[in-house]
Amino acid sequence: MDKGRVIALGFFDGVHLGHAALLRTARQAAARRGVPAAALTFDRPPGELVSGTPVPLINTPGDRAGLMRRLCGIDEVLLCRFDRAMMEMPWESYVEDYLIGRLRAVHVVCGFDHRFGYRGQGTAERLREACARLGAGCDVTGEVSRRGVKVSSTHIRSLLSSGQIEEANQFLGHPHCLTGTVVHGRQLGRQLGTPTANVLLPPGVLSPAFGVYAALACFDGRAVPAVTNIGVRPTVRGGDQVTAEPWLLDFDGDLYGKELRIEFYRFLRPEQKFPSLEALRAAILQNAQETRDFFRP
Repeated sequence: MDKGRVIALGFFDGVHLGHAALLRTARQAAARRGVPAAALTFDRPPGELVSGTPVPLINTPGDRAGLMRRLCGIDEVLLCRFDRAMMEMPWESYVEDYLIGRLRAVHVVCGFDHRFGYRGQGTAERLREACARLGAGCDVTGEVSRRGVKVSSTHIRSLLSSGQIEEANQFLGHPHCLTGTVVHGRQLGRQLGTPTANVLLPPGVLSPAFGVYAALACFDGRAVPAVTNIGVRPTVRGGDQVTAEPWLLDFDGDLYGKELRIEFYRFLRPEQKFPSLEALRAAILQNAQETRDFFRP
């Protein structure tokens, strides 16, 4: 018999410390009720359709779902299409017909500033009152801050864009990650003795500041230290195609076609144009040693 589910509500871009508090509240409520803990998210930022302005995402829906499952114990991630019908749905219908009727919510959890329904007329307080009337539970979580700064996806995007990866990770509560499929490149790294995997950044996802990072490359249950360049490789080509190119240290294997999750830990230097391939190779080797030192036990 279907006992329903507890549903955490939000977009959850980045799955930061504030999101984690909300998701863990949902996990606890689900444990008390003996039902699955679910998170409801959307395929695009709701504000993007409302304003018509694209919003760069911290991570893909797939990365979002993986983080919620791995770090917060969420059993189900419900990916909803945010279209005009969803945008114009009255808030009362969203609660009664969609959350409780269609998705079988027996308890919902949202943040104190959560808005939903047509023109954002649904609020956390209205959600709490509607759930009480309909026989469902509801928790509302408060603001989460770090050193007096509100934890928000907007602030984290700013940190990532300026190369402050360690500060961004503090607000995220985990290393920032990007996932993509390894594709064939120009093989220049192999010629330099620094063979890199070539990972195209997912469309619509924010590029961290161009430069070199100490990172982990995660695949097949493994996590391998990798000195990783984000950018357009100005020394060896022009153009504007942004790629992530991790050199997996002390690893020898075929990665083509594999899905690779890159976790970023430290910003080592900005991307720059070197006078020669020899100078580029020397810089990569230095960054590789810095990456080894960072991850050394």
